Amino acid sequence: MQAGRRLRLPALGAVVQAWPWALLVLALLAVRLSKGVGFTDAYALLSRPFWPGSAQGEWVRSGQALNDQTRLRQLDADNRRLRSLLQLQGQGGRELAAAVISRQTGGWWQQLVIGRGELQGLRPGMAVTAPGGLIGRIAGVTPTTASVTLLTDPGSRVGVWVGRVRRHGLLTGIGTSRPLLRFLEKDPGVRPGDVVVTSPASTLVPPNLTVGVIQSVDDRAVPATEAVVQLSAPLEAVDWVQVRLP
Repeated sequence: MQAGRRLRLPALGAVVQAWPWALLVLALLAVRLSKGVGFTDAYALLSRPFWPGSAQGEWVRSGQALNDQTRLRQLDADNRRLRSLLQLQGQGGRELAAAVISRQTGGWWQQLVIGRGELQGLRPGMAVTAPGGLIGRIAGVTPTTASVTLLTDPGSRVGVWVGRVRRHGLLTGIGTSRPLLRFLEKDPGVRPGDVVVTSPASTLVPPNLTVGVIQSVDDRAVPATEAVVQLSAPLEAVDWVQVRLP
């Protein structure tokens, strides 16, 4: 009897010593099978007191609200602009809307490319307008695109008219953001603020299209008075245009 008891006691002791290792193996197996989800949950529970408080949450919500408001304002502005373009196209019946798809990187005031071309009926020489007035003429076309020479390009020449004093002039691009208006007479009587439109006698562009406003006048220019014109259409911001169809 005593010998049997002595044999059982060492066996029981071995089992007692082995069970922690068995639990460790089971725990590691559980971690392996769960891919560490338990550790992640435990870390989240222990670190909860250090999470951002209500102030940080309010900052995040304020930033998100500001971002949403900005996007809504931009979308609303784009919607109004596109609606006005479609309305102008529908009313005129002789205009074709086109998106600006490229600009000259070295001089945005010289030329741009639009996403309409020969397949849509565009031809060189057609007048191109934008919200505000005339911006240039088509210089060349491909089947799907067209290049537009702007009024500010050094090669641009357009006959214009100052209605207040009923005087004609030649609007010439000089490679800057403001073209130069050269009059046909020495004292045309113009002054800053006078509105400039395309000439009623012009054969290159439709008459009476708004061009801009006289910014400054040089009465001492030779052989006749010259004036700097601020264009009414902001060329640096134009992204859609209308092409005047014949």
